[in-house]
Amino acid sequence: MTGSSDTVQLMSETYETNLALSPYEKLLCRLYTTNLFNPKNDGLNNMYRLHRALGSPMDQQDISVVHIAGSNGKGSTALKIAHTLTNSNYCVGLFGSPHISSFRERIQINEVPASEEQIQRCLKEIFDICDTQNIPATFFEVVTALAFMIFAREKVEIVVLETGLGGRLDATNVVKIPALSVITSIGLEHTHILGDTIEKIALEKGGIIKQGCPVLVGKNVPVDVLRNCATEKEASHFYECDDLLGEESKEEECTFVDYDAENSRTATAALTLLQEMWEKDNIGREKRKQLSADQINDGVKVRPSCRFEEIDITISNASVKVILDVAHNPQAIEYLIAKLRYNYPSAHLRVIVGMSADKDLKRCSDILLENVSHPKQIHLVESPNPRAASIDSMLDKNPKLLECNCNEPSVSLQVREAMTLAATNNELLVICGSFFIMADARKELGIKEPRDSAVIGEETARVIQRRQNFE
Repeated sequence: MTGSSDTVQLMSETYETNLALSPYEKLLCRLYTTNLFNPKNDGLNNMYRLHRALGSPMDQQDISVVHIAGSNGKGSTALKIAHTLTNSNYCVGLFGSPHISSFRERIQINEVPASEEQIQRCLKEIFDICDTQNIPATFFEVVTALAFMIFAREKVEIVVLETGLGGRLDATNVVKIPALSVITSIGLEHTHILGDTIEKIALEKGGIIKQGCPVLVGKNVPVDVLRNCATEKEASHFYECDDLLGEESKEEECTFVDYDAENSRTATAALTLLQEMWEKDNIGREKRKQLSADQINDGVKVRPSCRFEEIDITISNASVKVILDVAHNPQAIEYLIAKLRYNYPSAHLRVIVGMSADKDLKRCSDILLENVSHPKQIHLVESPNPRAASIDSMLDKNPKLLECNCNEPSVSLQVREAMTLAATNNELLVICGSFFIMADARKELGIKEPRDSAVIGEETARVIQRRQNFE
């Protein structure tokens, strides 16, 4: 059963006291509490059982899977690949995480998020499977199965599949024969789970490499480690981007401060390789569409939300430039600062930052402190998400943050205050860190987009509190 019997009982009691919840919202509340009440994960056993219960859709010959792992850049690379293939008239499913404003963002077909009706119908079926077959699936396993079900029913041709964490034991890794495995970059992250060295983390990410299937690696990886991994797993081919695109020009190398250039190059190499493989494949050749160099070059220009997203906001007759970026580990934050200094060399920064609890809070905050004129130009916020770092934990990890604006945890209120100060002092406002703070920040900035109701988070929090009281 997904979650304990206590979970079901508590959820039922909660719904009876809040009739405003729609069926979609009720199911998301159950989903968001699944991992909290049932955190144990028995390797990939749960996911294999779920996948089989769905008819193993990702192993069907009429679906090509591009499987992507990496410490940074995997989400952007996945989007660039999916966008280009969609524009080339393929039917493309994109699975990514986490979402920013709406859960539906995680599962898209031809760049359209799954509807509430699709989520509601299929998620209920997934829960029923877990209940009847006694599969104690975790949050991410349920979401992955949900994506597989929707993609199969909508008869997508290609699935671009982003791992959640690591690779070897990630729920997405039940795919047996991907068309291509891609590893974008390797950095120190989730060290308590993936290992405390770049080499150990690389081996976890390399878990998505499969026998008889090609693998492509990006620029910032331990190549020898992954090459050996590919050899041991008997991958059909091992590629670096230079093998497919030639060496980078001096002009390309100068853009090192921008992750997007690296992600675009990795996506371009992946698309180039896919086209080469499809041209050689006699099976289904008549259904394949040609990917031209112009289509690829144009397609990889797309950028996801909150990846150095630039917005101009007018406040009190003054214009404020706002940068939204989900840089959330030291490597990504260093890239963000380098990009800011490259694009805005004379700008004074004001920073709003909220982090996830499992990140290197000390190193991340040190980098930010080194790049503002005074600690007061940093605003600390926290998300109500259970995985978010509290302000107290950030202060505990780095006491230098005590001089920052840290008395108000609300993202919305801090955005409002920082906007006013940035307008007054002619500063560049940077909102960075966890995905978890971005929905509230974007809403406060006036960005119009689909977003889930706040009642889902409130109801989930109430269920968690009841569970804690129960114990």
